[in-house]
Amino acid sequence: MTIKNNWLRIMKVIVLSFIIYHLSFSHAVAQTVITRSQMLGLGVTNVLDTYLSQEHFSGPGFSFLATVERQTPGKAWSWIILHEANISSVNDRTDNKQELEGAYNFYYGWLHEWWLMDKRLRLQAGGMGNGTLGFIYNTSNSNNPAQARCHINIMPTGVASYRFTLFHKPMTVRYELALPLAGVMFSPNYGQSYYEIFQRGNYDHNIVATTFVTSPEWRHMLTLDAQLSSTFTLRLGYLGNMQQSDVNDIKQHVYTHRVLIGITKRFSIIPVP
Repeated sequence: MTIKNNWLRIMKVIVLSFIIYHLSFSHAVAQTVITRSQMLGLGVTNVLDTYLSQEHFSGPGFSFLATVERQTPGKAWSWIILHEANISSVNDRTDNKQELEGAYNFYYGWLHEWWLMDKRLRLQAGGMGNGTLGFIYNTSNSNNPAQARCHINIMPTGVASYRFTLFHKPMTVRYELALPLAGVMFSPNYGQSYYEIFQRGNYDHNIVATTFVTSPEWRHMLTLDAQLSSTFTLRLGYLGNMQQSDVNDIKQHVYTHRVLIGITKRFSIIPVP
């Protein structure tokens, strides 16, 4: 009986230890936090592409921005994914010619964080990879009416977020800045048609290495989060994305300015051990 009781005690200790360990492990891995934001933007777009026209075009534009940020408390690194889609209808200064512009921008990055001021101020720095695929279509041109936009960039990135309370509500103001370092882009040469490139196969320096000098870009976003519940937050903000290039004797820029409104949701993921 004594041996049996001892074995029962040992088994109870083993089972209890396993349960405690399992719960501790589950609690540790349950700390992966996902912050997901979806926003709509309305504003102005400015377009110049000397392959299509020497004129500057401007007009209204619409954007959709989706952001996913994943972070594990206790770790200094987090990753971020951004999807940014844009469509615009722009006119020249005499309002006689029209262009349509559209683009999809994808960003993927890793950021290191630092907490300051009793964890009210959060600083992040790192880098993002950016891929852009889009078009500019000039409705007045009969020959070479469209221009493709395709480039890949490496972009150093910095983010600053500050938490505070206003009217007894938790608030967060956030500023994000990304600048290009180097990349590659597609561009026809000046006077070269797309028929020559794709039908006749006449390559003329159409894949161009770029730097912050030949293809400068400035993407920045300022937002204000007002917490509605424990998981949902109202987000208001401004997004400015200034993309430009000067390669193959062709100057191009697409400047988008957007007023944003959307919802941010924050939740945790519990992996199955």
